Amino acid sequence: MIDSPISDARHGKPLVLAAICMAALVLPLSFTGGAVAIPAIGRDLGGSSVALNWVTNAFMLSFGSLLMAAGALADQFGRKRLFGIGMALFTATSIALSFAPSVLALDILRAVQGIAAAAALASGTAALAQEFEGHARTRAFSMLGTTFGIGLAFGPLIAGMLIESTGWRSIFVTTSVIGLLSLIFGIPRMRETRDPGARGLDWLGTFTFTGALGLLTFGLIQAPASGWDSPLTILPMAFAGFMLAAFVFIERRVAAPMLDLSLFRIPRFLGVQALPIGTCYCYIVLVVLLPLRFIGVEGLSEIDAGWLMLALSAPMLMVPTIAALLSRRVSSGILSGTGFLMAAAGLAWLSRMHVGTAHGDLVLPMLLIGTGAGLPWGLMDALSVSVVPKERAGMASGIFNTARVAGEGVALAIAGVLLATLSQSGLRAFVPRGLPGAVTRTAEAGQRIASGDIGNASELLPEIPRSLLIATYDSAFQSLLHILMVITILSAIVVFAFLGKAGAKAVAVDPTKSLSSAN
Repeated sequence: MIDSPISDARHGKPLVLAAICMAALVLPLSFTGGAVAIPAIGRDLGGSSVALNWVTNAFMLSFGSLLMAAGALADQFGRKRLFGIGMALFTATSIALSFAPSVLALDILRAVQGIAAAAALASGTAALAQEFEGHARTRAFSMLGTTFGIGLAFGPLIAGMLIESTGWRSIFVTTSVIGLLSLIFGIPRMRETRDPGARGLDWLGTFTFTGALGLLTFGLIQAPASGWDSPLTILPMAFAGFMLAAFVFIERRVAAPMLDLSLFRIPRFLGVQALPIGTCYCYIVLVVLLPLRFIGVEGLSEIDAGWLMLALSAPMLMVPTIAALLSRRVSSGILSGTGFLMAAAGLAWLSRMHVGTAHGDLVLPMLLIGTGAGLPWGLMDALSVSVVPKERAGMASGIFNTARVAGEGVALAIAGVLLATLSQSGLRAFVPRGLPGAVTRTAEAGQRIASGDIGNASELLPEIPRSLLIATYDSAFQSLLHILMVITILSAIVVFAFLGKAGAKAVAVDPTKSLSSAN
């Protein structure tokens, strides 16, 4: 049955769609806004580099690791109920974040906000599939994707405007208002739906998967501060490996697994997993690190940094749609691999733009990166279900989206570690011999430089001129871009090898095979 606009309006479905789209708008705004706000948060609340890194990573980690669990709970207890709980918790947490008295409180609340975001997105997507049918459903999901893209593209600019006009806390006030509007418009008009065949949540799988990601991220973030040989680094990463092994053991034996690991025996499904890896390292990492460079090192205001970031993010509004149209004639694997090569070329170009380069000269390489990343971005959701048997599409989509969002958190942690380690290595050449506390001060200064906090790095090492600190950052960032370029090229090679045949065309995705139906 195809819903008519009159029928939809009579039952309030446009308002339900608006409510879920508002949730889709506020989630990327929370991610990008938090990243842009880090320098301002550091100036206001202080905090170590490790603590400030968790402002972004805590949100991404809890959000990504709990998406599938939230979907299973929505199927079992009701999509409307979980959407209401998720958005209410998200709104309350956003209000609390606007009053956070310390970075530690901010980090804890951001983790809670990520849990709420997972509940809202998984249940909202599933509820949308139940509200609409036929072509109306296709249009609804298209609008949802467009709204998410708008939040991702304009999030840095909106955050910059808010920070410059009323301070960083206003970002969270804004997200709380949007969350409240989503509740007001959506909950009274949304139908309650459940999956009568829902098998419940794989609690052990969820615990071990989330634990493995959390411990791995903690170890990675702690490494530049404590050293790779420190127990604070080694033990969390060792336990992460143990938890991951336990997760695999559990998933192979449980009756209703969180992840069907047998899908990884399908070579083309393995190839699909290279798509989010590539986009993480050529795009998502820059969404977080470039504002830190522009604001902390280049000296731009938050709003100017937001305007400049549009060169990277604006292509995401158009290129995914163009990619979907091109995929009717060209293999999606070829398009995706070509996009990665374009992004790699953009990364190589950007690496030649040193600190102090005219900001207009940064626009073209950033546009090239954004355009290249947009090609696989617009195709990978469809590819994730088109390369597996139809009856397993729901599980494949759930695995892919979990790996995608959780992988973004891990990628951010790895990139941050690399930049901090490269900065520390560069500083050692300038630190005078016999300097008291040289090891500790260099380690902390390297982390400060990596986060764009040149001022505090200069206070830690007043013996080193500020110009040399900036040169150290410049060299480290250039090396990081080269590493990101190599990862992006490797992703392209994998995509060409596994998905490059003519038959690897994306197919239309049934939106009912959403995150929540994976279980």
